[in-house]
Amino acid sequence: MAVKTILTEPDQLLRQISKPVKKVGKQEQKLMDDMLETMYSANGIGLAAIQIGVPKRIIVMDISKDENKKKPRYFVNPVIKNKDILKSTYEEGCLSVPNQFAEIDRPKNCDVEYLDYNGEKKLLKAEGLLATCIQHEMDHLEGILFIDYLSKLKKNMIIKKLSKMKSTRIVV
Repeated sequence: MAVKTILTEPDQLLRQISKPVKKVGKQEQKLMDDMLETMYSANGIGLAAIQIGVPKRIIVMDISKDENKKKPRYFVNPVIKNKDILKSTYEEGCLSVPNQFAEIDRPKNCDVEYLDYNGEKKLLKAEGLLATCIQHEMDHLEGILFIDYLSKLKKNMIIKKLSKMKSTRIVV
């Protein structure tokens, strides 16, 4: 397993629509292992493959709070089947939008159909934080970031701040 570099906004790759996975094989499993290690090392709870520059419809996630009881989840080609009309609000952040947070309204519950780590077809009824996290990560597969839900002014301020941070980094 390897820790990969997480792309940060503004980066055109993050705006790309990810391609479906034809078959879950050793290559995809290695990618999911690397994604999970990358996510854990960045203290995240979810990561889409596009965030490490791989435009495949793959997400990893672990919303367990206990460091000693990790519960990783793997979603290949996820599709939301039902979304609740009721909304819930969570303060969201993103590894690709570092140190920026905003309250986002999303459907409270959703049903997700996907392939697991072994390529088995699954259906998950997600609610609360899990539902929010799945929707956030699935947005990445469509080239959407949580800041796209903000007002144009707020979004532009965040992008400007991130651009400034990128341009002042020293590369050795």
